[in-house]
Amino acid sequence: MSTPTADIIDLLAGIAPGDVLAAVRDQRAQARENAQRSFEALLEPAEPGTFALSERYAVASFVSQLHGFAEATAFYGDLLGDEAPALTVVVADAATAAAATGPFGAYREPDLRGEATDGVRWAPDAATAAALGPRLSAAFTHTHLLVFRPREARAQALQALVDAGWSADDIVSLSQLVAFLSFQLRVAWGLRLLAAASAPLAPATVSEGA
Repeated sequence: MSTPTADIIDLLAGIAPGDVLAAVRDQRAQARENAQRSFEALLEPAEPGTFALSERYAVASFVSQLHGFAEATAFYGDLLGDEAPALTVVVADAATAAAATGPFGAYREPDLRGEATDGVRWAPDAATAAALGPRLSAAFTHTHLLVFRPREARAQALQALVDAGWSADDIVSLSQLVAFLSFQLRVAWGLRLLAAASAPLAPATVSEGA
């Protein structure tokens, strides 16, 4: 298990100490600290229990790739590679097959049903499921649901996790992990956009003949 010392959102956003955006984040020190603690609790717990670190990193790598976030994909891919290197290619292939745009899903509220959109309902194929194993196959299917079809994340969707051997506590932790990752990646991506928008323009190049 790795022991990160850097603020992970800063790392994913490319924020160095002393950057303007570091000072902006410091204005909400409690939010910064809570995000870091959430990372540590969900992805670097001292006692991971039956939700193994390899499973946590596999889910994180999968979510990062579903979001198309290269820096996060590299970061969580490194963690997964340290813990379970045989899974890195399997997870990458699964994410490629599961790629989609969303969100999708049906609204239960009558006034909103006209805004419902349909889309892919993904599950790993037989070869991927065999490589992932029953627990991660079920976890990836549920993760895809939470990322792309959150409105359909109802009680009956949890049965596949139970059937694959996930305990109630681990199902809660999995759902918390996916929700946290979606938050973390969106914040880091937004900070990257802010940094790009606020970067000073490069000076115009003067031609030698001028």
